[in-house]
Amino acid sequence: MVTLDLRHVASPAVRDLLHLVNHPGFDRAQQQIEHLGGCTEPVRLTGHTTTVDTTTGEVLRSYTSSDEPTGSLLTTCGNRRASRCPACSRLYAADTYHLIRAGLSGGKNVPDTVRTHPRVFVTLTAPSFGPVHNRPDTRPCRCGTHHEPTDPMLGTPLNPATYDYAGAVLFNAHAGALWARFTTYLRRELAARLGLTHKAARTVLRVSFAKVAEYQKRGLVHFHAVIRLDGPDGSTQPPPSYATVGVLTDAIRAAAPRAHISVISDAVGERELGWGQQLDVREIAAFGTDAELTDQAVAAYVAKYATKSADASGTLDRSLFCRPCQGRGATLLPHGTPLPCSMCDGTGQARPLPRLAVARHVRQMIRTCWDLGRLPEFADLKLWKWAHMLGFRGHFSTKSRAYSVTLGALRAARHAWRTEQARAHAGLPEPDPKTTLVVGHWDYLGSGYSPGASLLAASVWHRKELERQFAAEGGC
Repeated sequence: MVTLDLRHVASPAVRDLLHLVNHPGFDRAQQQIEHLGGCTEPVRLTGHTTTVDTTTGEVLRSYTSSDEPTGSLLTTCGNRRASRCPACSRLYAADTYHLIRAGLSGGKNVPDTVRTHPRVFVTLTAPSFGPVHNRPDTRPCRCGTHHEPTDPMLGTPLNPATYDYAGAVLFNAHAGALWARFTTYLRRELAARLGLTHKAARTVLRVSFAKVAEYQKRGLVHFHAVIRLDGPDGSTQPPPSYATVGVLTDAIRAAAPRAHISVISDAVGERELGWGQQLDVREIAAFGTDAELTDQAVAAYVAKYATKSADASGTLDRSLFCRPCQGRGATLLPHGTPLPCSMCDGTGQARPLPRLAVARHVRQMIRTCWDLGRLPEFADLKLWKWAHMLGFRGHFSTKSRAYSVTLGALRAARHAWRTEQARAHAGLPEPDPKTTLVVGHWDYLGSGYSPGASLLAASVWHRKELERQFAAEGGC
């Protein structure tokens, strides 16, 4: 028998891993980690669930987390950000791809005839708040330099002293509301071009869309959107023959400049926020054609940006406030003792902004969020809470009701499939939903792995990545 003195192992993570490997329940712990597929920050739950036959009262199956080696059940974090959890973000991107693709080509309870509906791919950009370093096609930047694609100066102001940081932050904070106004004006412009009233247009036409937000290098969001025309009942009906791609394109180009939001403040003056002049509208071609912008290409493009966040532009990927506080002030421990957040003084007044390992331009955007967040007229924007997102507080991926299947439906189908696979593997009889009842109670315990378990999770993710690469290269 070989004895290993763990005191000579330098790394705490390695020591913890050795303790885990020698634990009697290691096989079950490893099975849980494998099931998570490389999730970097799983949620730990405690509780129990029981399946009962309602006709006889017999307990068919029972499970309790206290039987697990760690005393808790691990489940994936579900974070869409690739910088936080590559495994879960990959799954989120796959779901987004299928959601977008179904609205373009059919499938997932969307009829195939939807591919004949007029549909375009639209990019709405942010306006200019001052000249920035860029890469023009045929000439150097205004600073006289030909910047490389990876130059960190790209997107930063040529003159930070005159750059409108307040306007940039306020645009990010109102971007979601600007999109809502754009869609309102789009419906009105469509009705006008079809010679109908807005009310009459709704009886023959519906605008369906799915969009995703992307951060530009200058720290401002812009939106990529698939916009489709349907009949009044949605994807199951085609629009009238006179509602063409050309009509849709003209309406979009007319609606975008009309969308404005006025902001009035004694501190920043009166601002008129709207979209930038760069507006791109392109028709989406059917898959299998020679066109560059096909439904498959658009779905892959949108899915790619659905897993990015503000950290893609060099900022942070999590809030500066603790999760319970979120800028509201002090939080309470279970026994009632106040525990002020590290970023506020316990009364909701922000402490001085700490030093952050980000670029100067990003730091100034965050500082502007910090300063504007103190003003009562901007309290509803919650700029302290969303300072790490440079003021943007909207959802990164949204869709209209009738566009296609929902992410919730895709997740429910995946959960049902996994449950059925686990039941079949265990050799359990198929439950009758009319005579069985599942009762359970679960509590949140925490998140993350122990140091040793995190090494196992990293190895799972690395192995799965190698398997994906092998499959992509044509391996079998």
